[in-house]
Amino acid sequence: MCSALLLALMPSGAEAQGGTGQRFRDSSLTARVAHVRRLLRSTPLVDGHNDLPWAMREEKERPLDVVAYDLRRTTKGMTDIARLRRGGVGGQFWSVYVPGEIRDSGYARVQLEQIDIARRTIARYPDVFTPATTAAEVRKAFAAGRIGSLLGMEGGHAIENSLGALRAYHALGVRYMTLTHNVTLDWADAAADAARHGGLTEFGKEVVREMNRLGMLVDLSHVSPGTMSDALDVTEAPVIFSHSNARARTDVPRNVPDSILARLPKNGGVVMVTFVPGFVSQAVADYGAQLGRVRDSVARAAPGDNDAQFRAVAAWRASHPSPVATIADVADHLDHIKQVAGAAHVGLGGDFDGITETVKGLEDVSKYPDLLAELVKRGWTDAELRGLLGENVLRVLTRAEAVATRLQKSRPASTRTIQQLDRRITP
Repeated sequence: MCSALLLALMPSGAEAQGGTGQRFRDSSLTARVAHVRRLLRSTPLVDGHNDLPWAMREEKERPLDVVAYDLRRTTKGMTDIARLRRGGVGGQFWSVYVPGEIRDSGYARVQLEQIDIARRTIARYPDVFTPATTAAEVRKAFAAGRIGSLLGMEGGHAIENSLGALRAYHALGVRYMTLTHNVTLDWADAAADAARHGGLTEFGKEVVREMNRLGMLVDLSHVSPGTMSDALDVTEAPVIFSHSNARARTDVPRNVPDSILARLPKNGGVVMVTFVPGFVSQAVADYGAQLGRVRDSVARAAPGDNDAQFRAVAAWRASHPSPVATIADVADHLDHIKQVAGAAHVGLGGDFDGITETVKGLEDVSKYPDLLAELVKRGWTDAELRGLLGENVLRVLTRAEAVATRLQKSRPASTRTIQQLDRRITP
């Protein structure tokens, strides 16, 4: 065989080092999806945020009933077993979300109910889900053909300013906590609310330190840039953003500024890109803002007349169709984060069953391979794709576990209180 032919048949440098190579980059969608599915058989896809427990709570006919919400059938929502399998999901942080606006009997009751829903769901399908609290347990579940299932709290309001409550949630299996949801806390500023503290208070910093000691991941989705920055200053373990995008691509408060992305290589953390249309597409975000202004104007013009307001808004929407967010838009965010922070600092956090509108082509948990195929077309290597799928966040979890082991040898559980550290509670 001539040397020229031998050279042509040899893998490229990218392929030899685990890359996808030109033959997949320029191939058909079918071929790219097939390649992605081969990767998914050996690398767990670990998603950072799925709100299935809240969907079960909110189910109108039989709320909180995990038996009636049968995952062996096609559900009304975005998640069920068949679609998880088609999507190649190998690990999942199930969000045990509680709205920051709940004021009925305190946050703790609702938080415990959400943890209960998630745990009962995992236990109901032992052939599909395996409870997991460590990276090793996720890998073990994946090797057995099951989905390693972790719990993530969405909002530090649920600890009710108590480090003891934080430890109790950890003991129940929670392995990340989003420091805020949409409401600024007594100790941390939220992205969607007034910044009253300039980031974290002294008690907020103690929350981060205690999370490090426990091995609970610090999740910076939903928080203000000041809170992001303070948390990065304090934490001894890598952070995550369980469901956030790049602010340079879509300028909304929920996304991550480049100044924070640039700090991730030193910290080791991961931004898990989400599929919320208004966080993915600037056009969709702008449309949402305009729709909000229209609603406000209509409410002023017809105060108290809900029917008139509904008709006026519906008429406006009929003549102003919404833009559509696409898989390409999501890939643009992934490309940007890879460029600024590096390929080791990206992940996936779809927010399925926590959203009412979806990205075209990413309508439910079965669609991950189509997004990954888009990245193959853009030249992402196999090593980069494996990191995105789950290796990056499992590295973060492993490192947080190691930090916790070290810290538990050197300091006891913190008994500091918000009254001691902050002198007062902000009204």
